[in-house]
Amino acid sequence: MMFVFVSMNLKRKITQDADYDVVMAKIDALMAKGSSNVTSEELAQIRELALEAQKYEHKKYTVELPQTLIGMIEMRMYELKLKQKDLAEKLNVSTAKLSLIMNGKQKPDVEFLKAVYTELGVDADFILQHA
Repeated sequence: MMFVFVSMNLKRKITQDADYDVVMAKIDALMAKGSSNVTSEELAQIRELALEAQKYEHKKYTVELPQTLIGMIEMRMYELKLKQKDLAEKLNVSTAKLSLIMNGKQKPDVEFLKAVYTELGVDADFILQHA
């Protein structure tokens, strides 16, 4: 099935990779014109197509949340671009203690869990279920 454009409105939603490829090619073609050479209607079409492509990407490329507290902390470290030393400082613990907790050699205490909640924004229910 081919993705069809009807004026500026999409005839149907993106449901497969082929549709997505057509939409992305259309976006690329419009953007190749340059910002000073596109009409306001084309700008609106780029926006509409991009939003539809984004919806498809969110459905297709989902990342599952970690299933452990350590996994969640590692994910937040990645998102916040923190090294373990920086994380220890942010959580107000020594690097040695953090290392022991992250390697499963020491259980996290209440103060550590509070810091994970307040400083990293990890959901309290997740912490309670996985601590």
